[in-house]
Amino acid sequence: MLNAFGALAQGTRLVLSPGLRRYVFLPVVANLALYVGTIVYLLNNFGGWLDYWMLKVPGWLSWLEWLIWPLLVVSLVVVAFFTFTLVSSLIAAPFYGFLAEKVEIRLTGQPPVDERSLMRGGLDALGRELIKLGYILPRMALLFLIGFVPGLNLAMPFLWAAFSAWMMAITYLDYPMDNNRVAFADMRRRLRARWWPTLTFGGWVLAATWLPLINLILLPGAVAGAVLMWQQHYRQLPVRT
Repeated sequence: MLNAFGALAQGTRLVLSPGLRRYVFLPVVANLALYVGTIVYLLNNFGGWLDYWMLKVPGWLSWLEWLIWPLLVVSLVVVAFFTFTLVSSLIAAPFYGFLAEKVEIRLTGQPPVDERSLMRGGLDALGRELIKLGYILPRMALLFLIGFVPGLNLAMPFLWAAFSAWMMAITYLDYPMDNNRVAFADMRRRLRARWWPTLTFGGWVLAATWLPLINLILLPGAVAGAVLMWQQHYRQLPVRT
């Protein structure tokens, strides 16, 4: 069985191969512009955000300032990372859905079940991204609030790591599933049924996102890797309505 790291590595090689490289250019340019803008914005505002939230800490918790400060830093970095990832996915979704389609044709010789034009596929992909946001954002907000609960916040690094891997799995494995008319609820069920490949794939994609500039190529590679994972781990699972 194909493992998650192998899928990401093979996917990256695939998108750099002749015939597929052209479908990577536009999402790379879009992500590069967003990446530069995000870095500039964070450098100009991060210190002010940190000072603001430290002022919100009650006086009776001042003796825990040594612990609260790094937790705030981690929380703000994670929220900024999630925001960048979600916006990046929203912008790139039309291109990634089309890329996933072309990769599936390359691998199987057959188009996905729901073969669409670029325009229609792009509009459908944006709608699907909004569904993902409706699923992810409330859970992200809940985790952020838990980070301010004394005691529970000590578990936050582990909770954020697990949630981040799950979110990345949903974000990327959904591209081939959406192309094959797998409903969002059924997609989540399939991911839970293969929870270890799901979390490891999401974890490797998460690690790839933290590699500056290199991730501009690794993320399209994750789309191709998701197609490989779909073929190996999820396609054969029974449909549930």
